[in-house]
Amino acid sequence: MAYPDLQSFIQKLEKNNLLHRITTEVDAKLEITEITDRVCKQGGPALLFENVKGYHMPVLTNAFGSLERMQLALEVDALDRIGDELINIIQPPELPSTFMDKLKTLPKLAQLSSFLPKQVRTGPCKEVINKDNPSLDMLPVLYCWPEDGGPFITLPLVFTRDPQTGRRNVGMYRMQVYDSRTTGMHWHIHKDAAEHYRKKGAKMPVAVALGADPATIYAATAPLPHGVDEILFAGFLRKEPVEMVKCETVDLEVPARAEIILEGYVDPAETRLEGPFGDHTGYYSLADQYPVFHLTCITHRKKPVYPATIVGRPPMEDAYLGKATERIFLPLMRMQLPEVVDMNMPPEGVFHNCVIVSIRKSYPGQARKVMCALWGMGLMMLAKLIIVVDAGVDVQNVSEVMWRVFNNIDPRRDIMMVDGPLDALDHSSPLPHYGSKMGIDATTKTREEGHLREWPGDIVMNEEIKALVDRKWQSYGIGNRK
Repeated sequence: MAYPDLQSFIQKLEKNNLLHRITTEVDAKLEITEITDRVCKQGGPALLFENVKGYHMPVLTNAFGSLERMQLALEVDALDRIGDELINIIQPPELPSTFMDKLKTLPKLAQLSSFLPKQVRTGPCKEVINKDNPSLDMLPVLYCWPEDGGPFITLPLVFTRDPQTGRRNVGMYRMQVYDSRTTGMHWHIHKDAAEHYRKKGAKMPVAVALGADPATIYAATAPLPHGVDEILFAGFLRKEPVEMVKCETVDLEVPARAEIILEGYVDPAETRLEGPFGDHTGYYSLADQYPVFHLTCITHRKKPVYPATIVGRPPMEDAYLGKATERIFLPLMRMQLPEVVDMNMPPEGVFHNCVIVSIRKSYPGQARKVMCALWGMGLMMLAKLIIVVDAGVDVQNVSEVMWRVFNNIDPRRDIMMVDGPLDALDHSSPLPHYGSKMGIDATTKTREEGHLREWPGDIVMNEEIKALVDRKWQSYGIGNRK
């Protein structure tokens, strides 16, 4: 059975000793951040702050802050299995050619259709409805870092609809709280919601869910292909449809079992200075003009939990959400680039700054081909550094990767510089959203690639001696065998 909501996931975390309740009074301004940051860096548990100064609502942080909790959230024992299962539906091992083959694929199609969102009349998110005087003041919104422009909602599921196609989009965009009725809406120009905003040309309805089931929360962060419904993807992840309910004041649907729903609109004619914000890069993202969200209604459970994530110098909770994306979407990447063996987006590269891939190299220039293909693939276009290594290199071992890079490249031959779009949070580029990228080919070079000397082999002990030493190890009296 899938988690029906966030609170059932909290119960599961507690049952597995992965949640710590804090009953001491804490302040939503800076104190919760400092506690969570220390716990994140130590690899500690999820935190439920039950006594937040000035509020009646508990705050949940670090819910996804380990691989174990990520796997528990998506109900798998290995994140890679999700991508393999997705590929099995999209591209069955035996492509249908005969009529009987086509009939055999029908159960998979029927399974996929069973994940479609389910419309319901009402749900727990409507236990309390406030249309007359909605106010954000009831929410324990965190003021995260000392130089932030204000308190920020950091784990929102933002619902919009394409004004031309009617397709839904769910994304996660931070929201700076300006006052009791307005927030910023941090839509980067590369994101789908920003495209909806540009198309609309008039006031656009927006709904924000705070605290859904864990698969739906993750789906809002996933880099899905344009037009693919995040709520359908959440249904696939949880193997049950997400129950959706109509909003009270805007023509949108939201998860019926969410903790809190904010309804409102943005007006393309209005922007406001948003930021600074202590971001996942480990630096403050700069203040800039962004759309303004106007609140028209709040609905919520009678006893809601306010979810938040703290970002900052990595590794933080978002590192594990990003690692889930890396593992889930690797098989989809291989559909277009079958030579790719593995991929690593190390937390230190904050995911859009460094991508390491290993490939089975079979012809000259293949590493450059892979770099260019990756830069043309969705949000991978924002990758500032791509490193390509041989198939036998463990890309998850950054020390090994760096050893190959430091020893295997001739800078003039093996470094490729290109210009293109960059993430809005990249503060190092000369211009906003645009700058240079670098590809590093750290693969073994051939004569066809201009390497006219013999390429040396790795130093490796022969297997007979290794086996001999293994057998005799205890007699040496050295200690643990490495």
